[in-house]
Amino acid sequence: MSSTTGAPSSSRRFSLSVADLTQAAVFAALIAALGLPGTITIGASGVPITLQTLGVMLAGSILGPRKGTLAVIIFAVLAIAGLPILAGGRSGLVALSSPTAGFFVGFLPAVLVIGLATAAMMPRYRIVWGVGINIVGGMVVIYACGVIGLLLRTDLSLWAAISTNGIYIPGDIAKAVIAALVAAQVHRAYPGLIAPIRLRRGH
Repeated sequence: MSSTTGAPSSSRRFSLSVADLTQAAVFAALIAALGLPGTITIGASGVPITLQTLGVMLAGSILGPRKGTLAVIIFAVLAIAGLPILAGGRSGLVALSSPTAGFFVGFLPAVLVIGLATAAMMPRYRIVWGVGINIVGGMVVIYACGVIGLLLRTDLSLWAAISTNGIYIPGDIAKAVIAALVAAQVHRAYPGLIAPIRLRRGH
């Protein structure tokens, strides 16, 4: 009896409405639009400075794990299909064949981590916690994926691959703060965008 009654709630948890799909599509377009200013490449690693990681943070912190992840999936699929929507006018295939492929791949786990952690914080969005969540997902996760990509595609040592991220830390922290401030305003104006996740405690 319990399995029968639990099925509808489980299916609703993973279902997406037209409004959900629309929101995901809008944020996929936002991530693409944030690539229009182009890139600035600093250092020998070739890792570009781009605003698109800000879009990933916004997607996770405003839409949550389901819709935010879908937004990044839509963006990634369009990029891999050949659209030049990555910063600098690159397509997904070009990005995946470059030494910086890990940073592009890192968008997906990053938005998932941000979305899940934000959902666990809801229904009230706290800016300080939001900044920390954005740093963990939008920086630590993406940097980790990027370092793995650099190790696989270049002859850099582990420390050299890790240290390439140092110059990008101040800008990415600023993005994490901006994303948290924007998310706080959005959730205050439109409560209920993210369904809270309640962690079950064992008896």
